[in-house]
Amino acid sequence: MSKSDRCTYGLIIGIDASNLREGGGVTHLSEMLRYTKMEEFSIHRVIVWGGKKTLEMLWDRPWLSKISSPEIDHGWFSRIFWQKYKLPKLASAAECNLLFSPGGSHSGIFQPVVTISQNLLPFEWWEMFRYGCSWMTLRLILLRWVQSRSFRHSDGVIFLTHYAKQRVLQSLGKIEAKTIIIPHGLNSRFQMEPKVQKPICEYSNARPYKILYVSPIDQYKHQWNVVEAVFRLRQEGLPLVLDLVGSAYPPAFSRLEESIAKLTSTDDWIFCLGEIPYEDVHHQYAQADLGIFASSCENLPNILIEKMAMGLPIACSNRGPMPEILGEAGEYFDPEQPIDISRALRVLINSAKLRKEKAIASHHLAKGYSWESCANDTFAFLSEIAKCYKHGECDRF
Repeated sequence: MSKSDRCTYGLIIGIDASNLREGGGVTHLSEMLRYTKMEEFSIHRVIVWGGKKTLEMLWDRPWLSKISSPEIDHGWFSRIFWQKYKLPKLASAAECNLLFSPGGSHSGIFQPVVTISQNLLPFEWWEMFRYGCSWMTLRLILLRWVQSRSFRHSDGVIFLTHYAKQRVLQSLGKIEAKTIIIPHGLNSRFQMEPKVQKPICEYSNARPYKILYVSPIDQYKHQWNVVEAVFRLRQEGLPLVLDLVGSAYPPAFSRLEESIAKLTSTDDWIFCLGEIPYEDVHHQYAQADLGIFASSCENLPNILIEKMAMGLPIACSNRGPMPEILGEAGEYFDPEQPIDISRALRVLINSAKLRKEKAIASHHLAKGYSWESCANDTFAFLSEIAKCYKHGECDRF
């Protein structure tokens, strides 16, 4: 079949999942392949190249081919070599009309290519340098270079929020690629009607008010500032406990431990629960009274949307895309100022009426995020770029 005849029989979309190993990237790809209706976009086959573990996590579909190459599982250098030199040949041999790179990094010569901007940390210098002189900083600088090159050479770029698009384009300048904003979706298990909000006087040390912060312990997540803020409120007599859920970057975890040790000699109100499987984390939300999110750098924080969908009143960082997502449905604070975090928490905790209003409003906003919409919008965009390239109608061609 010649290249010009491919669309007669339906489009073939190739997906490079070689640098998706775990977490949100794999969830995103898996949910898109689960919910999309390919026939609506003239797509009759999708081929995913990825590591064995990644492919095992993807849903089986009659139109889906999952292909593992040994080089993908043999380390970073092997994976980069495979992506740059072998993947373009494999995609051409499979007669792909388009190559989709949801990991955001692409270095081969195949066209057309669509990428996604999923990690904003490399594009915000101040946040990047929180890691000081370290391998992490070097890695982020390298990732900035790689992804900048990928976006400049892509035919389409998907952004998750308006804020992320603005920040990346401020760094890159004008790019020739067609762009679109498509937020991630939300799993249906993160849906719970807002709880009845009780006045704080109905809580006690025996039945404390539970504040929950779900997020990896990292330099830009500011868990130590949240700990200090809650400590201040406890000093005022409020019966509060704080649950911290998430994996830990060792230097950040050491900073958190130092903060806890400095503030209190007891640990009966701070619970570092570590990483909880994604399939179970909604149980933590269901047990909480209030959600807090203190990150200063995000692209699209799924954790925030999950808290919204679970009907929690939310105290939230005023940085990044958070106001774009939460709107007027949260109480905002400066994540680097424990006093301001305390203020925002106090405002919510002391008013059951305000908590109710905010929880209902954020729960309503969360209904706008679905994997089905994400999948359909994404594959509609991929189909548009593929057909545009085939007919030579795109400006960059």
